[in-house]
Amino acid sequence: MFTAAAESLLRQAREIQAEELKKFCSRVCQLLQEEDLGPDALDALRRLFLIVSATKYNRRLEKTCVDLLQTTLCSPSCPEPLQLLCAAVLREMSPSDSLSLSWEHVQNTWQLGLLASVLLAQGDQKLVRSVGQRVLKVLESRQPEGPSLRHLLPVMSKVASLAPDTLHEDQTNTLNKRLVDWLRYASIQQGVAHSSGGFFSMPRARQPGPVTEVDGAVATDFFTVLSTGQHFTEDQWLNVQAFSMLRTWLLHSGPGGPGTPDADDKSELEGSTLSVLSAASTASHLLPPQERLREKAFEYCQRLIEQSNRRALRKADSDLQKAVSAPRRAGGQALAAPSECGLVSPQCLVEAVLVLDVLCRQDPSFLYRTLSCLRALHARLCGDPACVRALLPIARFFLTHGEATAVGAEAIYQHLFTRLPSEHFHSPMLAFEFIQFCRDSLPLFGRNLGILRMSFPNLFKFLAWNSPPLTSEFVALLPALLDAGTAVETLHLLLDLPCLTAALDLHLRSSQAASERPLWDVSLRTPGCLEALRDPQFQGLFQHLLRAKASGTPERLAPLHQLLQPLASCARVAQCAEAVPTLLQAFFSAVTQFADGALASQLALLLLERSDSLYQVPGYEARVHRVLSAQFLALCKLHPSLVVERAKELLEFVGSAGGLRGSGRVLTSVVWAIGEYLSVSWDRRCTVEQINKFFEALEALLFEVTQLRPSVTLPKCPPQIITALMTTLTKLASRSQDLIPRVSLFLSKMRTLAQSTAASSVHSEEDAGAICTRATELLNLLKMPSVAQFVLTPSGEVSEPRYHRDANTALPLALRTVSRLVEREAGLLPG
Repeated sequence: MFTAAAESLLRQAREIQAEELKKFCSRVCQLLQEEDLGPDALDALRRLFLIVSATKYNRRLEKTCVDLLQTTLCSPSCPEPLQLLCAAVLREMSPSDSLSLSWEHVQNTWQLGLLASVLLAQGDQKLVRSVGQRVLKVLESRQPEGPSLRHLLPVMSKVASLAPDTLHEDQTNTLNKRLVDWLRYASIQQGVAHSSGGFFSMPRARQPGPVTEVDGAVATDFFTVLSTGQHFTEDQWLNVQAFSMLRTWLLHSGPGGPGTPDADDKSELEGSTLSVLSAASTASHLLPPQERLREKAFEYCQRLIEQSNRRALRKADSDLQKAVSAPRRAGGQALAAPSECGLVSPQCLVEAVLVLDVLCRQDPSFLYRTLSCLRALHARLCGDPACVRALLPIARFFLTHGEATAVGAEAIYQHLFTRLPSEHFHSPMLAFEFIQFCRDSLPLFGRNLGILRMSFPNLFKFLAWNSPPLTSEFVALLPALLDAGTAVETLHLLLDLPCLTAALDLHLRSSQAASERPLWDVSLRTPGCLEALRDPQFQGLFQHLLRAKASGTPERLAPLHQLLQPLASCARVAQCAEAVPTLLQAFFSAVTQFADGALASQLALLLLERSDSLYQVPGYEARVHRVLSAQFLALCKLHPSLVVERAKELLEFVGSAGGLRGSGRVLTSVVWAIGEYLSVSWDRRCTVEQINKFFEALEALLFEVTQLRPSVTLPKCPPQIITALMTTLTKLASRSQDLIPRVSLFLSKMRTLAQSTAASSVHSEEDAGAICTRATELLNLLKMPSVAQFVLTPSGEVSEPRYHRDANTALPLALRTVSRLVEREAGLLPG
């Protein structure tokens, strides 16, 4: 979240107009032309960067300003902060036709790295190759006292990912050798502190000592990102940078480049050659450069895992060990920065596992040595709540390597999907990474996909607690979680998602003492919530709602809705409720792809049952009803016979007063579906008796809802329900013509009622006019029974492609046309 001041600056930057930007660019140009580029120029460039980066649209800068930015960037005497800002602004302007950067005479590697970043942002493959060749020439140099190379390794990593074919084989081998040197043979002595040269500087500086491990022991093995010290040498910095780009480099320089076959394609190779390859050993110095890099990368990762097991003496070093980052993050940026404790590595352990995964995919001979290491690492991390995020790449490793890792792999998946969401649903970073892991690993689950699908109640805990950032991720993941066996239970849980949020909130509160909870905690004012959590009468319902796996038997949670009502006003519950309609639409979009008639019928009934049984969050019921009404019609359209098959349940729903809750959208959809699909043309099992039963039920409902005295038990009826009821009654009468006199009499009364002065106290003039118009149109249509049957119950030839749905031939237009014919040509009508 941004502060109020930051929000204000961003808003100003977004709202600045072209004329104002032009004036500001002139001010920037004046400052950049001064001999002494001071704080004013720095502040102006910061503001310019904010302006060009605050919107998704490209800002157009004056050519003079762009040229001065390039000149400043290339100036050898320009301060580094100004060069950094110039490069940032030019990158935001990319791609641009006005760039004319030249680096022929640039010797400073810091400046060269900034120039390269601007050129790479142009997206031109020729420029990418040119940058790659220029940077490679510098990296190939071996001058020990030459310019620092660490600013160029991220550039080389980016080049490798954008254009893997840039480097020739000999160039790739050269860089492989350099990476081996930096990874494996960095100095194990600390760097020398830079003296300020002041009066009180030490005349005889103490010799630097060796680097240490996080537990304080003197490092006896090679340097890594987890080695600690006060100061660092250049080759130690290169060690960190080399590990930062290692995974990207291996992926794009390995066999087949980015198109390396997946582990599933190599499972037979792994299984057949595993024992032979793992037993073979070759002297490292005799290996080709690429294979030697893999061997040293493997040793580096093994050492990192060993270092992470040491007990840190200081909290900062402990945080360093356990710090992990998102597995999807690219490895092209530096993983470390200097500190008094060591090299801060926000990806060290996760990155080590991901590099091991790449190595095993490229060379199965590493697999045997990696398996035992990762199983031991998994067992150790399972008992450390601070390291749970590192379990995701381990699980991904076992999924990737399929049959070769089958032994014990299922236990890893079970732990991952059972314990992690239940115990750490409140961790936002873990929640996002966990769902990303599920999405990315879908092609790898194979026969283990059942574990993922059965664990959807646990995954929904992440969603319930972190709904705003995870909604789009779940929309993409939801189709993979659904099948015929879990669809009904999933729909129940989606509708109860805000209730699940409240239960999770209560679960967290119950773990705190009353003195630890803030004064504004709802549970302090309503202790009944916490007492209910421990009440044996409700424990079964709470356990069902907080279950880790699908149970197959949904429970009615209405008692919990009432118990948790005090928490319905919590912001987190309200946010979750706002996400449910979007998730429901994604659910039905996926389930209609495989739902048969039985499942569609079951889901349609569930919609009707749950429309009157929702957790009462403000505005939630109306939003959900809007989706449920549309999806009920979609299910009926997909399987029209369900109206006849579920006639008993639909009659019960129509006869219940609960159908009028909210805006009546669900009832309107049910009434419309009855009129549309209760016909022999849709289902041969439809009988006149069924039509008569529905007619009587709908007639009684229409009489009830048109009473002019709304009350608490009988709320005001929306005009849409009235017009839908009148239309459906007319449709049913056209199919059982004995009912025509009856419905004609009712429609006449409805027209008279809508025109009366008493109707104005219930309906607006516009609503009353709509009811009167519809009644008149239907009455006129019934004067010609054969026309009414054709219009209201079209045959299959007419219903496909449903010409009457076209905007120019819609049913209201047809009704109005018939009305005019009846009024103007009344003398031509028989009788």
